[in-house]
Amino acid sequence: MGERLRKLGIRLAQTRSTALFQLATELPAAVLARTLGIDITVAVKWQRAAAGDWAAYAAEISKRNRG
Repeated sequence: MGERLRKLGIRLAQTRSTALFQLATELPAAVLARTLGIDITVAVKWQRAAAGDWAAYAAEISKRNRG
């Protein structure tokens, strides 16, 4: 499948990094690590690189639980 995607011009490593970067902006490192099965130190590095603010995530979850 990887070869087929490359032929279409889809770069897997770049796409994966983009997805991780986006998730790191939206999720706390602990949730990111547990969900993706990566080490917590790696998740923290991704979150710092993305300057993720997981306080916004916590606020959103809090709102969901009230309603």
